[in-house]
Amino acid sequence: MYSGKFAAKAYFRIFQQTREGSRGPPPTGAVILRGQSVFQFKAEQESKMSGELSLNINIKEPRWDQGTFMGRAKHFFMVTDPRTVLLSSETLDEARVIVENYRSGIVTPGLTEDQLWRAKYVYDSAFHPDTGEKMFVIGRMSAQVPMNMSITGCMLTFYRTTPAVVFWQWVNQSFNAVVNYTNRSGDAPITVNQLGAAYVSATTGAVVTALGLKTLATRLPPIASRFVPFAAVAAANCINIPFMRQRELKYGIPVTDENGNRLGESVSAAQQAIMQVVVSRIGMAVPAMAIPPIIMNALEKRAFMKRFPILNAPIQVGLVGLCLVFATPLCCALFPQKSSMRVSGLEAELQEKIQQSSPGTSVVYFNKGL
Repeated sequence: MYSGKFAAKAYFRIFQQTREGSRGPPPTGAVILRGQSVFQFKAEQESKMSGELSLNINIKEPRWDQGTFMGRAKHFFMVTDPRTVLLSSETLDEARVIVENYRSGIVTPGLTEDQLWRAKYVYDSAFHPDTGEKMFVIGRMSAQVPMNMSITGCMLTFYRTTPAVVFWQWVNQSFNAVVNYTNRSGDAPITVNQLGAAYVSATTGAVVTALGLKTLATRLPPIASRFVPFAAVAAANCINIPFMRQRELKYGIPVTDENGNRLGESVSAAQQAIMQVVVSRIGMAVPAMAIPPIIMNALEKRAFMKRFPILNAPIQVGLVGLCLVFATPLCCALFPQKSSMRVSGLEAELQEKIQQSSPGTSVVYFNKGL
């Protein structure tokens, strides 16, 4: 135990160093408070008193632990919040400035930690994580609920005729193509010809799948035909996503070490990323396209629905929206956004390159896309 006199001397020395702007380690004999020296403790207290926000907050990563499903769910409830779609360009740019300044070590005067995290999630909702470009508004994950509830509700309502099936499947796959391109992984550009070929292939495959399933459903009970849109969407996702991200399957996506240092591009990582996104997208469609048909099948037998058939579409859209509010973030949370795989699972050439440039690396990380 320090005597009161010795502690006072040690504190006085530390106080003098603080005034002189010293950033070196605390002097020998510094008092330790809960694992911190008096020097560190005093610096933090002065920072709090001045109202300046600490620069130690890691906003490169989500606010919640991404190693748990609940942490990822909280993260994606923020990322997919449909209210951010309504934010103005000025608000989005303001959030971008706050985030980029903070990453550069500049704290906006008067900024609180909650305001910083809010700006980070507004920034994440509108700007691509790899390119930093502002994403097309209907392609953002925050637009998933309002866009999908409208399109899916109409698909479930107008499924009885072939023209209606073709039209709404085309609309849905066109929207999915925009989303898949907007949320692709990596920062490599895609040409207009590549984008056009991918769009035509994906949309044609989806429409043909839907028509084939509709023909098959005519031999099944009436309730079965209500699930044709879901089956078509599930099958189409397996076609649309790989086609729209075919460049990644050909050239690979960037992989990094745990510190974010780029190690190369991997096709194996791209395959894993796309598979995870396909599973998540199909999962999103399950509640929205499986639950409302059952409810609507029961409601349409009621007298009030027979008297007011015009209510069919609004009720269906509302039910789909209610399901999507929860299904979208929860299914995005099935896999971490910053996915990983062992170096031993990469291509032989890339393994050799990593062993030479970063021999201590056994796991690589990559953005799987959404």
